[in-house]
Amino acid sequence: MPEKIKLNTEYITLGQFLKLADVIQTGGMAKWFLSEHEIFINGEQDQRRGRKLRVGDKVQIAGFGEFVISE
Repeated sequence: MPEKIKLNTEYITLGQFLKLADVIQTGGMAKWFLSEHEIFINGEQDQRRGRKLRVGDKVQIAGFGEFVISE
């Protein structure tokens, strides 16, 4: 079962999401992390740090798990 990540705004960027989900410790690690790991958003691979995630989006990170954006 995917872990739910609550969102208080309209959207969050992928870089901000990684920090919020405790996948990385600092926002500065996002660029490196995205270059080293495969990330799938709603079934499509995406490595863009600025990708906007909205309520209902599903994020899969190999070795870290599955997450779903919720309200």
